[in-house]
Amino acid sequence: MSEPVKELDGASPLPQQQLSTISEQLEAANGVGQQQQRQEQEDVAKSLPEAADFETAIDAAGFGLFNILLLLVSVPSAMATVFETSTMSYILPSAECDLRLSLLDKGILNAITYAGMISSAIFWGYVADTKGRKKLLIFGFVADTVCVLGGAISQNVVQLMVFKYLGGFVISGPFAVLMSYLTELHGRQHRQRVMMVVGIMFSIATLCLPGLAMLILPEQWNIHIWGLSLHSWQVFLAISALPSILSSILLNFFPESPKFLMSQGRNKEAMQAFQLIYALNHHKARSAYPIKLLVNEVPEKRSSLKADVEHQLGKSKLNQNGLEVSGRVADKPQSSLRAGLAQLRPLFVKPYLGLSLSVYLLNFCVLLGQNTMRLWLPQLFASITEYEQLMVGQATVSDSSICRILEFSVNRTQQALLTGVQSDGVVRECTVNISAASYSNNLIVSFVGLFSYMVAGSLVNLVGVKRILSFGLFIAGCCGIGMYWSSSAASTVAIASLFVALGSISSTSVISASVSLFPTSLRTMIVSLEMMFGRLGSLLGNIFFPTLMNLGCIPPFLMIGLFMLSASVMAAFLPLKNKAALK
Repeated sequence: MSEPVKELDGASPLPQQQLSTISEQLEAANGVGQQQQRQEQEDVAKSLPEAADFETAIDAAGFGLFNILLLLVSVPSAMATVFETSTMSYILPSAECDLRLSLLDKGILNAITYAGMISSAIFWGYVADTKGRKKLLIFGFVADTVCVLGGAISQNVVQLMVFKYLGGFVISGPFAVLMSYLTELHGRQHRQRVMMVVGIMFSIATLCLPGLAMLILPEQWNIHIWGLSLHSWQVFLAISALPSILSSILLNFFPESPKFLMSQGRNKEAMQAFQLIYALNHHKARSAYPIKLLVNEVPEKRSSLKADVEHQLGKSKLNQNGLEVSGRVADKPQSSLRAGLAQLRPLFVKPYLGLSLSVYLLNFCVLLGQNTMRLWLPQLFASITEYEQLMVGQATVSDSSICRILEFSVNRTQQALLTGVQSDGVVRECTVNISAASYSNNLIVSFVGLFSYMVAGSLVNLVGVKRILSFGLFIAGCCGIGMYWSSSAASTVAIASLFVALGSISSTSVISASVSLFPTSLRTMIVSLEMMFGRLGSLLGNIFFPTLMNLGCIPPFLMIGLFMLSASVMAAFLPLKNKAALK
């Protein structure tokens, strides 16, 4: 037999005891190494400034020139959203003959924009909460410009309905995102008041519309160009595209929402946004911003504490290939549908299920009443003016009750369809009597709304959104039902002004409440969904209203009043607090 192998590759085998000793030494050295690594990380953390959360950072940025410029730029943005949903109500009397509109056609034209908004609510909510606020605003207003101009050159009612539907589909995103964008660029001290300022913007927009209508719609224009026949109401629609054009240009000069950036783990970009806000508000260099480090809201996206800190402080390293190694890892590609559904899931389970359903139903009731009344007022006031002009010198002119006006409006629309040569050989022509006075009452309603928003803006921090919401809806509901007993044009304008002012304040307050009740990852989605239900109410209300008008005088106003009173009861149970921190 051969000798046992004593050597392996020229080395003597080590005894088992010596191997165990070496293993223990290696483990001990490894333990010391891990302890030293932990100690180094703790030393890094101690040597850095304390990380600030979003509320601390936005408060440190202050309120000043940046915020004023942002609010000024938001005026055309708010005007664009109001114009998209409201221009139809102003052109209906003027376009009645050109498009041969029935009462139901008028209701559909008022409502179809909301149908487009409903169909795109979830899509825009997902895009805004995953891709950002700023880009959606810019591209949304560009697309809205195209839709508005398309509606302006429409030659029949079907074409107009198609472009109004597409306009509603597009504007749904910018409308919801504008609310979140403004909220996330203001601190708690100014947040509720800013929502009231947004309401003032909407009031300015509603004030501009009747003024624009008074200048353009009474004109008897008949322009023929490139085979198209254009009238004054089409020129009116084309001019209403200007706010969307301005918004898409001006918003390029503002940063992305820092709250959104922090929620995505993009703290370096969020820091740059805070520094820009601070520099403009305090007239100092960006480096003077007192916050040097932001809380990492997405810890799973960082490779290490030191890498994340260096990324925020702008000290990113380069790897061997010269590429930047940041503190966050690129998001993995995923299905948009799956991501959208995953984002919706928290809204349909506890703790947000009951709260989200309450907000949906509340906004449904508020906007059903508010937008139905608001969109039918131009037609109603035009009918009042025409009725009074036709009845001059007659005894009935003093009795301009709402019921008599509604009866006149229904008959007037039916007669407008009976044009051409009739069976009795009589030629009937469709004519409309539109004057500047037809829209003067709309100006009064808009002025009252603007004044009411100013009062509410000064009271919101004192009494809170909840009280303003519940009491405003209660009074609006009483006005809606009380419209039935209006016995003169003056009383009709007074009641309508109070209803629209309080209803508009309430609709803005619902959005403000929703923003503070849900976390940032769900904020735009919840606003989009609640607006979807609110627009569903607007759509149904504008279709039911002309239908109920054919049944009698009381049904349409009873419908509006009862929905507003129901919303008042629901608002009283919302868990709202003054100056609550954003989640």
